[in-house]
This record gives sequence, C-alpha cells and structure tokens, in this order.
Amino acid sequence: MKLIALPAFSDNYIWLLRDDHHALVVDPGDSAPVLDWLGQHPGLQLDLILVTHHHADHTGGVADLVSQTGAQVVGPALEKMPVQARGLQQGDQFDWHGLRFEVHDVPGHTLGHIAFWAQPDGQDPLLFCGDTLFSGGCGRLFEGTPAQMLDSLDRLAALPGPTRVCCAHEYTLSNLKFALAVDPDNKALREYAQTCTALRQQNLATLPVPLSTECAINPFLRSRSSAVAQAVRLRDAQARDDVTTFAALRSWKNEF
Repeated sequence: MKLIALPAFSDNYIWLLRDDHHALVVDPGDSAPVLDWLGQHPGLQLDLILVTHHHADHTGGVADLVSQTGAQVVGPALEKMPVQARGLQQGDQFDWHGLRFEVHDVPGHTLGHIAFWAQPDGQDPLLFCGDTLFSGGCGRLFEGTPAQMLDSLDRLAALPGPTRVCCAHEYTLSNLKFALAVDPDNKALREYAQTCTALRQQNLATLPVPLSTECAINPFLRSRSSAVAQAVRLRDAQARDDVTTFAALRSWKNEF
C-alpha cells in the first residue's frame, strides 16, 4: 500500500491510498486534485471514498468523484452526506482489497465525526482522523463539548504508537507555536518544531506523523501532564479538573 497526500485548497490534504490496481481517497473536499492524479495513473481505479465528517472542505468533491468513477462512499452514520453512503460508527469494520479498517467515534469537532484506523501488512498502521487530531493540536469544538473531545483524543491516543497520523490540514507550524507557549521546556517538542520548520521551508508536508510523537509533543494529548495542566491553571482559574483544564486549553488556543 502506498500513501499519498494530495494538497487541496490552501492547507487541506486529501489522503490517497493505493495498491497496484485500486485507490481510495479520504475527505475529498475538491475533486480536481484527485481526478488530476487519476489521470496521471490510468491503470488505477478509484473505488472507495472515506469521509470523516460533513464539513464542505471534506465533502465538496464527493459527488463529482462518485459520478466520474462510481466509487462507493462510507462516512459517519450520524451526519448527512452529499451522496448515498454507508453510515458507520464506533466498532464497525470493513475490508478494502484485503485491508481491514476499524471505525472510531471521535465527536467534538462535529457531533458525528469518525476516524478510520487500519494495519497494512508489513507497514505501520494508518489513522485517518479528519479534523479531530492535528499535529501539535486538535480541531475546534464547533458542535461537541470539551468532555467529548477529550474522550475522543483519549481513544485515539490509545492506538498503537507507530500509527501514522494522517490529519486533514497542514496546521503543524501554527499549532507548534502555541504548543511551545504552553509547554516551553518540552525537549521533544522543541526538536520536533525544528524538524517541521525545516520540512516546511522545503515545501514538504509535516504529515503523516507517528502517534507516539504526538503523545510526546501535543498539548491536547498531554493536558493531564503536570507541565501542561500547571500552565493552563496559572492562566485560567476555572481550570480545576481534567475536563475544565482541557476546555481552558482549547479556549487559550482559540485566542492565541
């Protein structure tokens, strides 16, 4: 299996996974990058589209791709899709040409948001997490609650450490500026920020990133750590427990 990040809009990634004959895409907000890629690889058939949530920058190209390729669509059972789709939720599984995907409910950014996890043979696992988990950050809480998002991130953090986190946006550098303000003494974070800065200077993607790295550097996965919790509670007296501390951390990022 080969993983490819197709840039879209100003900072989106449409993830494409292929074998020798077939391809799937994740969250195609725009059909053009996918159709351009398929035009350059005429031997491959797009036969599956994965959708993590209903926002237009993740679904805007779905109908056109279905029309032009006949691909099947799977997406969140609790959210409206632009075309007929197979609705999935926590605990569901499905196979794509020998690769089994597990579905995880990760509400917070939206109420029905889901993520897809799979273990290709001989490769590190894959996590397509949409706008729930970003490198160094997490999604805004447009529909869900802090408690929901904290629980969702806990669920993702429990996945195997080598899992390749395939976020839907190149937000890494801006997220890391905030992370360093919250957790400036984190050596792993400082080193990761230097690595990502160098990648972006070469116009290279910072993604995917191992989940183990995120667990070491991402303040939203480390909101219970003494360093992050203390920084948040010094800033916001309302941060008293796990959920209120996470909520205050997210509010801090919103204002940063």
